[in-house]
Amino acid sequence: MNLVLDGKVVLITGASKGIGFACAQAFAREGAQVAIVSREPRNLQQAQAALAEEGLQVRTYSGDMSDAAQVEQVIASVWRDLGAIDILVNSAGAAKRYEPEQLDAAAFQDTMNAKYFPYVFPQQALLKRMVARLKAEPGSTPGAIVNIIGMGGKIAGDFHIAGGAANAALMLTTAGFAHYYARYGIRVNAINPGQTLTERVDHAMQLEAGRLGVSKEEALQRGQANVPLGRYAKPEEIADVALFLASSRASYVTGAIIPMDGCTAPVI
Repeated sequence: MNLVLDGKVVLITGASKGIGFACAQAFAREGAQVAIVSREPRNLQQAQAALAEEGLQVRTYSGDMSDAAQVEQVIASVWRDLGAIDILVNSAGAAKRYEPEQLDAAAFQDTMNAKYFPYVFPQQALLKRMVARLKAEPGSTPGAIVNIIGMGGKIAGDFHIAGGAANAALMLTTAGFAHYYARYGIRVNAINPGQTLTERVDHAMQLEAGRLGVSKEEALQRGQANVPLGRYAKPEEIADVALFLASSRASYVTGAIIPMDGCTAPVI
């Protein structure tokens, strides 16, 4: 299936590692002009080098997506360097887990800064530019946004209450932005991955192995045994769905929030 992404300008946040990196790789393979963002210049350089080994070229931009001013600067730079941004993939930020009795005002504030604002600020800034472009250039193609959120917003976990609340809020803003901006043809969708084989899960397995007194491999096997499909997701599987949602092949899909947890949480 031709996804018609060749030449599209794609901005991907949190793209130096994990799912964000897999998305950068997938869009670049489709011929898109890809801009990747991370707070750490060193991580960006490593990601760019890894992609270059495959013959894939991306532009790198350093910025903290929880800072609205830096978000504006990054978007303005990408717009200047590559042209109008067609697609935004939000994958920046991960919420720290807390014992419920440790939660306080600072923990909730830190969580929103870590996961909620890094998604909302880029959307706000880019949606305004997308609308202005459509008004100034009638007939131009409307843009698309894909938010990589997480199943923690659907299921209340004891140690992920603050992070889950941020995820739930992001699902609501996804639906809200999708409903409002549909009048311009702009589409906003989300993916809720479950456990995915990234560095973050690898670290979690190390901690779980220590807690259980088993090897990391045994901890991973036990975790995957709880997934009806029998395994955790691969980052590239999440990226494949992001590709579809961002493409014109999903031209009538907006406001969708797609679970990708192997049916671990069979919820509506």
